[in-house]
Amino acid sequence: MTETKDSWIDSLRVYKDIRMVRILLLGAISGFPWVLIGSSLSLWLKEEGLSRSTIGWAGLIFGVYALNYLWAPIIDRIQIPGLTKKLGHRRGWIVLMQIIILLSLVVWSYINPTQNLALLITVGLIIAIASATQDITVDALRIEQINENEGKSMAAGAAMAVVGWWTGYKLGGVIALFTAEYFENMGIADYWQATFLVLGVVIILMNIGLMFVHEPIETDRQSKQRETDQMIEGKLGSSNIITNFIAWITGTIGGPIISFFKKNGFAIAVGILGFVFLFKIGEAFLGRMSIVFYKELGFSKGQIAIYSKTLGWITTVVFTLLGGIFAMRQGTIKTMFVAGILMALTNLLFAVLYWVGKSEWLFAVAVIFDDITAAFATVAFVAFISLLVDRTYTATQYALLASVGTAGRTTLASSSGALVDWLNGDWGTFFVLTTIMVIPSLICLWFIRHKLKIVAK
Repeated sequence: MTETKDSWIDSLRVYKDIRMVRILLLGAISGFPWVLIGSSLSLWLKEEGLSRSTIGWAGLIFGVYALNYLWAPIIDRIQIPGLTKKLGHRRGWIVLMQIIILLSLVVWSYINPTQNLALLITVGLIIAIASATQDITVDALRIEQINENEGKSMAAGAAMAVVGWWTGYKLGGVIALFTAEYFENMGIADYWQATFLVLGVVIILMNIGLMFVHEPIETDRQSKQRETDQMIEGKLGSSNIITNFIAWITGTIGGPIISFFKKNGFAIAVGILGFVFLFKIGEAFLGRMSIVFYKELGFSKGQIAIYSKTLGWITTVVFTLLGGIFAMRQGTIKTMFVAGILMALTNLLFAVLYWVGKSEWLFAVAVIFDDITAAFATVAFVAFISLLVDRTYTATQYALLASVGTAGRTTLASSSGALVDWLNGDWGTFFVLTTIMVIPSLICLWFIRHKLKIVAK
């Protein structure tokens, strides 16, 4: 009996699932705080007369997002008194972090940046920590909206999560900028402080929306976590308050790692980690140097804004959704291969642009194709690691895998400028090398593709 393949319309209908709307909201909740500590904070400090150097150093607070995996095990284990019982484990953590962000905005509304800069940055750091902590549990709740055997829905959910993040970030930015401008035109001296109170109302509305996001009925997560603790207690050889505490700590931190290697086997687990670490390195090298390349080639800020930013956002949203459909129809693994090959070929377009010289139409083509492939790659990557996690340690394993991917992009790609200098400004060779950088990750995926314990389609 042959399998009937769904049409594109049938695949598109997956987005009509009410769970996709919930995931969209979760993505928006995750993206919104970036408006607060990113564009809003930077513009506030700029308009208060602070130096570019000071504004730049303030951006270090974003570093906590790369470290949130360190406390992810706590998020998987500890329950919030009162909130967990009423709202559920995941929603309880999200609401607690939202309350912290809301209170931080209230504090900001009373601060004069020039007189209390240290306090302002400290509050910004608190917002970043709360947001990074919130991301851990938002990702877990998003994954737990979908059953483990629903590969297509997981792909659609990954697409909706990415669209939701960009929606929260972009829409939040529009609200912040227009509100600040409105208050400024009204003659309100502390117009940014007043704006943060309005953004606090947005936080409240998001929490109201969160109440409509279903948290799955408690699974056997806690009993499985306890089984790991008991296994460790057995290894310790005795049972008392000290060994029980050691077992709990070890199970909390080591349990997710033990589970990951036990589920996949050592060789496959190492292959997965290698693939996750290497997959987006070529894209990261290109992305880190792209705006420098555009300027050196002679494009104006206006041209860069039109093609790289405005069209880029529209393209990202549209092709993120289409990427989700492609993953539903062809499977996550195949989508990863396609995304990797497209990333490599797109990098070659930038090499051609360098060899041809300044060409506005070729610039537009290269940027649009880069956004298309980035959208495909992001959807496939998010769906891939979402399918890999053990529901016993959803938050921790997702945070760890995401951090491994981030580590690959941030650590190795930091040498991108040095590589261009070493090549004496030969951008063509640089982009060819970024194309080759994609290959090792695809080799890793090729060897493990049939042994992955996930629902590929």
